[in-house]
Amino acid sequence: MIDKTWGSAAEAVADIPDGASLAVGGFGLSGNPIALIEALLAQGTTDLSIVSNNCGVDDWGLGILLNAKRIRKMTSSYVGENKEFERQFLSGELELELTPQGTLAEKLRAGGSGIAAFFTQTGVGTQVAEGGLPRKYDGSGGIAVASPVKDVRSFDVTGEPHDYVLEEAIVTDYALVHALKGDRHGNLIFNKAARNFNPLAAMAGRVCIAQVEELVEPGDLDPDCVHLPGIYVHRIVEVGGDIEKRIERRTVSVTEAPSRDIPEGA
Repeated sequence: MIDKTWGSAAEAVADIPDGASLAVGGFGLSGNPIALIEALLAQGTTDLSIVSNNCGVDDWGLGILLNAKRIRKMTSSYVGENKEFERQFLSGELELELTPQGTLAEKLRAGGSGIAAFFTQTGVGTQVAEGGLPRKYDGSGGIAVASPVKDVRSFDVTGEPHDYVLEEAIVTDYALVHALKGDRHGNLIFNKAARNFNPLAAMAGRVCIAQVEELVEPGDLDPDCVHLPGIYVHRIVEVGGDIEKRIERRTVSVTEAPSRDIPEGA
């Protein structure tokens, strides 16, 4: 039997070297593989190039690696919840490849599917295709590295020609993901919104490391319920169902109290 389980998060990430590229699951703070991120922080790995929808917040998720200045480059679609991210980017300490969200998802999926590149309409007519988006500042307000011009071609897909921009797939050295359940073969089930970028990140990593809340035996998962087959997963670590999960922005609905007017003559 292929048993992909590892004893701890620290053991599972121990061979990730300085300068590695990582695809990391999560959307906001939902589905963050926090145990693996904390283990990576503890072992001191640095100069990382990370592909993830966002970079957590200042004190949680990928934000803890950012605060420790372990990240060299981020490839993301949204970075607006992290003040330290803004500071490092504008000061020239951090490189950022800003990518439309759906395009980022497809770049990861394509990488995991053996597709080298694809054409999409997203970004046509903008700096995404035309180049010039700041990727790194020089610390004095100038642009040290700008995004390149991308190939744009016309295709007749819907009965009339439209322009499409070429986007290259993403493959990383490692992937870090969080799942609700997994078996020893690496088959994974994600919980609702925590599914987000996790399956895509897993597909894109040459070595995928998954933390799961519950580890079960092969055959215990209904095959029809498996969201990601074990072929994409190489290491699996059980972290328990009581692992801390933070909410990025807690909101509550405001409802009016029921009327307690006393009718006349009562």
